[in-house]
Amino acid sequence: MAQHNELGTAGEQIAVDYLIEKGYEIKEQNWRFKKAEIDIIAQLGNSLIAVEVKTRSTDDFGDPQDFLKPKQKNLLIGAMDEYVVSKDLNVEVRFDVIGIIKNQKETKIEHFEDAFFHF
Repeated sequence: MAQHNELGTAGEQIAVDYLIEKGYEIKEQNWRFKKAEIDIIAQLGNSLIAVEVKTRSTDDFGDPQDFLKPKQKNLLIGAMDEYVVSKDLNVEVRFDVIGIIKNQKETKIEHFEDAFFHF
């Protein structure tokens, strides 16, 4: 597996562990619909949260969450809509981003709730 793929996989596991520690229930990981993949679908109370995880080894080129592009946002919104409809759920939906910097010296986590309205 390429090093960047290993870093991404490690970042997603860090995010899952972080969310569980915060009381979230993990419903799905790497859920796909058409060209979109939702890294994590979690539930907290009556809210269903699509979590995009962005992991980098350094912030030299910007924060990880800055790499979420408008096209990807639209794909994620469509995928989450399909998930809710296909499961016949009646929940509030929100989109979060977890940015992770992971290298030999440190692991930093930033959780942006309702991130699509902040970027």
